[in-house]
Amino acid sequence: MDKKILFGRMRRSYFFMIGITGILIIFALCYLLPVLIEWDPVATSIVNRFIPPEYFQDGLRGHVFGTDHLGRDVLIRLLIGGQYSFRLAFVVVVLQMSIGTVMGIVSGYAGGWVDVLIMRICDTMLSIPGLVLAIAVMAILGASTLNLILVMTISGWVQLCKVTRNNVRVVKQQEFVFASKGLGANTWRTMFIEIFPNVTTNILILGSQRIGMTIIMESSLSYLNLGIQAPAPSWGNMISTGRQFLVTQPWLILAPGFFLMLSVLSFNFLGDGLRDVLDTKRRV
Repeated sequence: MDKKILFGRMRRSYFFMIGITGILIIFALCYLLPVLIEWDPVATSIVNRFIPPEYFQDGLRGHVFGTDHLGRDVLIRLLIGGQYSFRLAFVVVVLQMSIGTVMGIVSGYAGGWVDVLIMRICDTMLSIPGLVLAIAVMAILGASTLNLILVMTISGWVQLCKVTRNNVRVVKQQEFVFASKGLGANTWRTMFIEIFPNVTTNILILGSQRIGMTIIMESSLSYLNLGIQAPAPSWGNMISTGRQFLVTQPWLILAPGFFLMLSVLSFNFLGDGLRDVLDTKRRV
């Protein structure tokens, strides 16, 4: 697709513009604002506990979103927690996309017993709710960042595999694939040089949406104390702690809840926008 046409479709897609704007704003806040804030995200100060939000009356030197039960500034913990969530989500989604894409291409192209075997593995994985599987594995292996990445990767590659496999089954019947084989291209070249570039659209769309889903899963596990461990900040463990003080100090749960909602919505909008932009059959 021509670059001018591509950028034109981006500008005309409301979903894409809303999604990318929301993501850029959140990224800018999480990665640039902490440089200007003097508070330590893990240092406690009992004398400063439960200070209500001061907003911007003292600029960033005050406690913009207040402090928690240990006197830690909520804003800096919110932003650092966002950094953890985004880094984790991107690593997990890249692994999910890599595994799901390779398995899907092999399954769709090879067919036969290879396709049956991979699809039965996918069906088995889909029969187990992802969060339930994650809770079970984390409870057995213990809570750590490596285990968190492992369990979220295991529970998330299946959908990408099935979508890729269905697309490959269609593309491999195209004339250019038969021509490539006729010119002597081997199996691996046919799969990953000829077919793969023609099935990337749905992979990118699904991958962008899975970032939001991964952030939710990480927050859910952290809420259950099976994800990022305290004192390191995470939106999930901030919400878990704040629910104990919901009536008297509601800012402890409202701030991370709002950022979590905004992040997931932005990535979902981005996914819908990418569908509008990359699918040439859709009008924008």
